[in-house]
Amino acid sequence: MKRWATFDCYGTLIDWNGGIRSELARVFTEERADELLARYHELEPQLEAGGELSYREVLTEAMRRLGAPPGEEDALARSLPSWQPFPEVPAALAKARERGWKLAILSNTDRDFIDASQEQLGVPFEVAIVASEIGSYKPGHRHWETFFEQTQAPREGYVHVAASLFHDIAPANGLGLCSVWINRLGERADSQPTRELTDLTRLPDTLGELVSAV
Repeated sequence: MKRWATFDCYGTLIDWNGGIRSELARVFTEERADELLARYHELEPQLEAGGELSYREVLTEAMRRLGAPPGEEDALARSLPSWQPFPEVPAALAKARERGWKLAILSNTDRDFIDASQEQLGVPFEVAIVASEIGSYKPGHRHWETFFEQTQAPREGYVHVAASLFHDIAPANGLGLCSVWINRLGERADSQPTRELTDLTRLPDTLGELVSAV
């Protein structure tokens, strides 16, 4: 049986909060960065709700609503390709591949952004499904529907790995899918994952515990 692990990218593999906060501090000053990061988290799902905007447009409109000065509205979009992986991620992904897992990304972003982030990760993925190409953002189910249509992956050999309860764990639960929550921020779960980890260090072993090799 083929074993597949799908991943959210930003916040799970790539340091999304760190990348956004760094730009907010540069544009608006360090003193306002945390306040504006919290506001950004409120704005993003509102802008994604209809599925019409590309992620580049979501980032740019969010900066406008935060009050970015002229010439800085696209600051987040410009900086995203340079956002870095969390330190343990490349080795964990490489080890999962060595153990026979096929890897895929299900991301609320655009193709050019995910291509740049895959280069930062340095580990190949078989599939990357992005919101701009399917006209839908998670927590909608279209990412998973498209993934299973494209790969014919067996659900009994499948695990979704993500940091967002709202965007990923809750919809995975709704679809009856196995999930691993990467709880980097010490949050409390309102949607229960199959397993919970603080980062990806132990992920290869956890995947093996959830779906054994045959």
